[in-house]
Amino acid sequence: MRPDRPRSPVVGDPKGPKHPFPIKLSGPVVKGFGRGSRELGIPTANLPIAGLSVGGHEEVESGVYYGWAGVNVDTKGSEIEKVGGKEQQQQQQNGTVWPMVMSIGWNPFYKNTVRSVEVHILHEFEEDFYGARMNLLILGFIRPEFDYVNRESLVEDINMDIEVTKRCLARDAYAELKHDEYLLEFAGVGHESEVAT
Repeated sequence: MRPDRPRSPVVGDPKGPKHPFPIKLSGPVVKGFGRGSRELGIPTANLPIAGLSVGGHEEVESGVYYGWAGVNVDTKGSEIEKVGGKEQQQQQQNGTVWPMVMSIGWNPFYKNTVRSVEVHILHEFEEDFYGARMNLLILGFIRPEFDYVNRESLVEDINMDIEVTKRCLARDAYAELKHDEYLLEFAGVGHESEVAT
């Protein structure tokens, strides 16, 4: 259950991520349960859970994390074409990077029967971008998974997670990782054939 005590406004070592972070996770954006936008007003971009196994992090603790997300879409959410002229190919390589907060786990409030990887990107997109490639650089752990007595408490905690993420990533040692080359590498082959369950 959700603990009844004040939460810390910032988490993680101010000098930078400590082991096991940063964790890298990559894959195609897939359809999730459809609850983020519809029920909570907090849209998510989901990755196949297989990504945790591929990355060697299948035992990572369930909970809420923060970091950076690189996606090969523009600011509206339109996928950048993979073919075209030199300028277009350069765009494809660069993509766009945004701050993100993510959940890895079972979502006890909804009593999920499968583990999921749900990413909330701190940017308002005009359209969905299923199938786009997303690279995550996970920099720290915010809190464990909780069960909630009502939806309002869940949304309150998610909004707090978002504020914690903003403060954490504003620190110099974390802000500079926005420029990690990995976040913008979309040309390689990952686990695009995996199916979310």
